[in-house]
Amino acid sequence: MKLVRPKKNLGQHFLTDLSIAQRIADTVDACPDLPVLEVGPGMGVLTQYLMKKPRPLKVVEIDKESVAFLKEHLIPQTSPLSPQIIEGDFLRMDLRTLFDGGQFVLTGNYPYDISSQIFFKMIDNRDLIPCCTGMIQREVAQRLASEPGTKAYGVLSVLIQAWYDVEYLFTVDETVFNPPPKVKSAVIRMTRNKVQKLGCDEQLFRRVVKTVFNQRRKMLRVSLRQLVPQESSLYKEYADLLTKRPEQLNIQQFVDLTNLIENILCTNTAI
Repeated sequence: MKLVRPKKNLGQHFLTDLSIAQRIADTVDACPDLPVLEVGPGMGVLTQYLMKKPRPLKVVEIDKESVAFLKEHLIPQTSPLSPQIIEGDFLRMDLRTLFDGGQFVLTGNYPYDISSQIFFKMIDNRDLIPCCTGMIQREVAQRLASEPGTKAYGVLSVLIQAWYDVEYLFTVDETVFNPPPKVKSAVIRMTRNKVQKLGCDEQLFRRVVKTVFNQRRKMLRVSLRQLVPQESSLYKEYADLLTKRPEQLNIQQFVDLTNLIENILCTNTAI
């Protein structure tokens, strides 16, 4: 059997430990009644365990060699539960076309270099994805799960936790991959919280969060000058708040800050 050659340009690190693959597959059981979409199945080490679950399964793979391998070696095994293999780029897909516009669980052994982009797409399609699980770089997993006031707390923490509850499930050693990555990995699960609307302009919210964390060592009154002129009343009326650094703010405080900035920007535009 000819195995797929890991490709550096696709960030491929194939999991070789079957027990870990089984544990990752079982993370989707938190949402037991939904179909599953696996991103980047590679040679199907995770897919083979997802196939054993009595629910629809689709996999999306951008690597032609991996697609050919899956079609030759995976599908014939159990035809009733065989996954639909989609050759393409997950980041360019219209997710509403996958399961007739219905909800699904997102999972996978995600490529390190695009994991953040995958999760931003998840946010944009949060009405379709009530649960997301999988394996990513440990450092990114720590950011996702971190709380205000910690070193790892940042853009991903705020933007993901605004919509999802994040669980850091377990760490995975680099020795169980081919080729071994230079860092450890971690398995996470993100489950939609009850928030339907943030209570602020969501595009401005993202802009505010990204702006202040781009200068995370500086106080808000310094980094926000990119958005609000220095002569604005914001800096006088909310001086105490603006002496904080971004990692000190929780999500509600970021929402409140966004509303303050929006009011000022609207006032200035009206004038």
